[in-house]
Amino acid sequence: MKQNWKPGTMIYPLPAVLVGCGDSPENWNLITVSWVGTVCTNPAMCYVSVRPERHSYGLLKRTGEFVINLTTEEMARATDWCGVKSGREFDKFKETGLTPVRGSVVGAPVVVESPLSIECRVVDVKELGSHHMFLAEVVNVQADERFIDGASGEFRLEDAGLLAYSHGHYYGLGEEIGKFGFSVKKK
Repeated sequence: MKQNWKPGTMIYPLPAVLVGCGDSPENWNLITVSWVGTVCTNPAMCYVSVRPERHSYGLLKRTGEFVINLTTEEMARATDWCGVKSGREFDKFKETGLTPVRGSVVGAPVVVESPLSIECRVVDVKELGSHHMFLAEVVNVQADERFIDGASGEFRLEDAGLLAYSHGHYYGLGEEIGKFGFSVKKK
């Protein structure tokens, strides 16, 4: 039997990402976001949702660019720290020891330690209530060569130890259960 609860956003687990924003090293910032996702394959589009009172919100609105940096178990402490401390008061790169570099296409920072960084350009902002959704086109993806198999060229993101967020807690992804299509594959 299930209980009825008030409406809420209980879609878990989610990725815990570090969104790089700003357009120069003097104003680069990171914000931890779990309200993030894929919107479309062609053209490649995604979104992040941010509260307007957050320091990063103004940077996102002004520049119209950001980078979604996937995080790993090794980055868990820095990921959490960037979610509870404000860029108004701290240089998050200095405080966490994460390494910023300018995106290849956008001015926002890529986190060197991230296994995958998705450079985005905002196409629309939807004011939805507590959060505003920045709908964006993916303009470039940077993949860490440590996870590219030299022989096959396959990108092995599953080897990165990705971080997930579920109802206020961080988790590693755990053991693989199957590959897409495994349920119908002939034996």
